[in-house]
Amino acid sequence: MIAARLGRVGLLLTLVWGAAACDAGPSVFDDAPEPGADSALEVPDTGTLVVSEPPRAPAVEEGDAEVETSGDRLPAPPGETSAASGGEAMDGSASGELAAGTPEDPLPDTAELRFERPEHVRGLYLNAWASGSTRRVDALLELAAETEINTFVLDIKDATGYLSHRSDVPLAQEIGANDERRIRDLRGLLEKLHAADIYPVARIVIVKDPLLAAAHPELAVQDTAGGPWVDGKGIIWLNPYDTAVWDYHLDIAREVVGMGFPEIQWDYVRFPDAPRSQLARAHFPGAEGRPKAQAIRELLAYTRDELGDGVEVTADVFGVTTSAAGDVGIGQVWEEFIDVVDVALPMVYPSHYWQGSFGMDAPNAYPYEIVKAALEDAVRRSEEVEGAGITRPWLQDFTLGKPTYGAPEVRAQIQATYDAGLTEWILWNPGSRYTPEALEPTEGWPEEPRIRVADQVVPVSQRMDVLGATVADDETQTEAAPDPPAEDPDDADPPGREPGSP
Repeated sequence: MIAARLGRVGLLLTLVWGAAACDAGPSVFDDAPEPGADSALEVPDTGTLVVSEPPRAPAVEEGDAEVETSGDRLPAPPGETSAASGGEAMDGSASGELAAGTPEDPLPDTAELRFERPEHVRGLYLNAWASGSTRRVDALLELAAETEINTFVLDIKDATGYLSHRSDVPLAQEIGANDERRIRDLRGLLEKLHAADIYPVARIVIVKDPLLAAAHPELAVQDTAGGPWVDGKGIIWLNPYDTAVWDYHLDIAREVVGMGFPEIQWDYVRFPDAPRSQLARAHFPGAEGRPKAQAIRELLAYTRDELGDGVEVTADVFGVTTSAAGDVGIGQVWEEFIDVVDVALPMVYPSHYWQGSFGMDAPNAYPYEIVKAALEDAVRRSEEVEGAGITRPWLQDFTLGKPTYGAPEVRAQIQATYDAGLTEWILWNPGSRYTPEALEPTEGWPEEPRIRVADQVVPVSQRMDVLGATVADDETQTEAAPDPPAEDPDDADPPGREPGSP
């Protein structure tokens, strides 16, 4: 369908794609090989209030998560890689036993497979390599059986452009998206999750797709000097204004919905984040004067309408969108998309907020405060939009800077979500290795969990007392501080200059 519409282009483009290693801290899955990583969401510069979205794979880059902060002033969440870059080998040598199926298995019959949505989604992200490993899936299913976890987010297409399963979508076959299959039997995996009462979500990355950009450079953002535009990291981005880009990903979504997925999660549903000096050369065919935020809204509304009733359509967004008034350069404005999705998933990783965000000098050390403040903004803004979807945050279960993230830091974010008035969340770890002690056991807590709040680890029931004491101390110090002496304007240094400079 789309392939027929697109002219075949013989030019092959070399794309640079990198990932940084992310230390996720101790876990029951530490013995498992590191899968490759792609970031969850990178973040553009937005001033002091910034949250870079963390890595989406064992590195720092969701989908847009990176260790290095990028444009959104918030590096973003989830990413992946191939076996060559550290992923589990397709032959099972690294992962043990592969999920059911053989390389030549045809797509299985799509007999009706219905999943009941949990009352409150509490989930984990599984990168493509973990999803394709029987050993890793079984370990995570055991963790879910013993805790409150009821949902798995599975990579169907990550930022490499490769599909995790063998697809019958013509354009996917044309561009080689089937050439690095990580899940041998996707239908069989879904049946396994169904038997375990796990709700599956299909994560599909949109505008980061080196394969489609190489085969059809006309679908990429264009350079005013000619040819595809390349950002400072050597990445070519697909053009969010181009409906052919929408339709390709919609065809993939329809295919996996036919296998049984009840929810499609769009990732990298945004414009590239890059310095203005680089973006000055970027041309977006089809824009026709429409703002970026309108294009993102139209894309989400279109896919939701096309998939129809019975399929949840959700979108990963930068954490900063819950608080920022503008689109931070990527086309994501809360009020513009929240009513055309069933669920919005802001990546509110504390490690990706800039110093000074929400008044915190070291945001990563205040997981409770950062997540609660960011989500309270989301709740407030959604209340003002008729038909607003649910907010379900991505939370950080990996270490990026100090302090090391363990059970108190992860549980603090979960508690902050509840205290902000929300009931759903998904944990992100690029290597799909999680902290069991942060999760409520099925039989209930044997003892009161402890969380990090006000840069202290305390029993969860004491969080308000600790916060109140901290506020009181701050107010006392402010009141006790003497007023600064009046300054003679003639002796003052000009703004922006060092004292004593000419």
